[in-house]
Amino acid sequence: MPERLAVGIDIGGTKIAGGVVDEDGRVLARTQRATPTTDPAAVLDAISAIVDEFRGDFAVRAVGVGAAGYVDVTGSTVVFSPHLAWRNEPLRDAVVRRTRLPVLVDNDANAAGWAEWRFGAAQNHPDVVLVNLGTGIGGAMVLDGRLYRGHSGMAGEFGHQRVVADGRPCECGNHGCWEQYASGRVLERRALEAVDAGSDIGRALVELAGAPERVDGAAVGRLAVAGHEEAGAWVAEVGQWLGIGLANLAAALDPGIFVIGGGVSETGEALLRPARTAFADHLTGRGYRAEARIVAAHLGNDAGLVGAADLARLRARRRRPASPGYSVRGPAVARSDRRRRRRPR
Repeated sequence: MPERLAVGIDIGGTKIAGGVVDEDGRVLARTQRATPTTDPAAVLDAISAIVDEFRGDFAVRAVGVGAAGYVDVTGSTVVFSPHLAWRNEPLRDAVVRRTRLPVLVDNDANAAGWAEWRFGAAQNHPDVVLVNLGTGIGGAMVLDGRLYRGHSGMAGEFGHQRVVADGRPCECGNHGCWEQYASGRVLERRALEAVDAGSDIGRALVELAGAPERVDGAAVGRLAVAGHEEAGAWVAEVGQWLGIGLANLAAALDPGIFVIGGGVSETGEALLRPARTAFADHLTGRGYRAEARIVAAHLGNDAGLVGAADLARLRARRRRPASPGYSVRGPAVARSDRRRRRRPR
């Protein structure tokens, strides 16, 4: 049987990453373009150009798009994107018209979570929660081997659980949201304040980044990994807030494993060690229940495009209609294992 290849496209606020992905989650070819954030038509042009580029060398069977925004439950419309000009954008049908291929559209964090479950850090775990730490906090859930998207397709916006009453204002309009305390924006905010103040860590960040305007949260992470004490303390504080939020999620979802992705996760144990400690300290029923593992994601920046491609390929193979509540299951072994574990004694 010919190898089933799919194109995965991960659309973020600054770049569009595309790749040809095989059935084992390997990226065979890749490309990248800047995201035209103010022009939906230009985004569509970029997607079409990426697919056309790959079809010159590969027999592509489907296209998966991971979009930074709220995607409706049918997997067809980007209802809203905070960083792009999408408002009720019928993206799936537009890409179908351009490419004449089966197309699936999903939230970028859902795509990344699926990839980590299928090919990355959470393989063979039936209940997985991905927490993606970038500028904000996104998330995804694979429960009993199925990507859970919620009633309207917008589940997984973990960053907007409120952890501090009347806390820092958030772009969503509320105050005290989790992502205001446990995301890359927290490190960036502190870094810019330090640069403006001309403090020792501010000067160290400028030296590391090469120029004041290039200082960001990632620079703080690199400084922490290099052993800078104050930068390490900043990352540890983010880790503590991460653990508190994970304990809240565990109370509601009780997953077996949390996978931590996004740029901040590249700090590794500097972030995860304090997160595990805070998680254990705040977990409901602590001491009387199994604790979920907290691990770093494995697939890095490829997770979104790998997951989008795999979801599109699996859905195209099943030839399911684009109906409300669509879902894609993974390998049956996860389901049969869950049935065995749930069987009454």
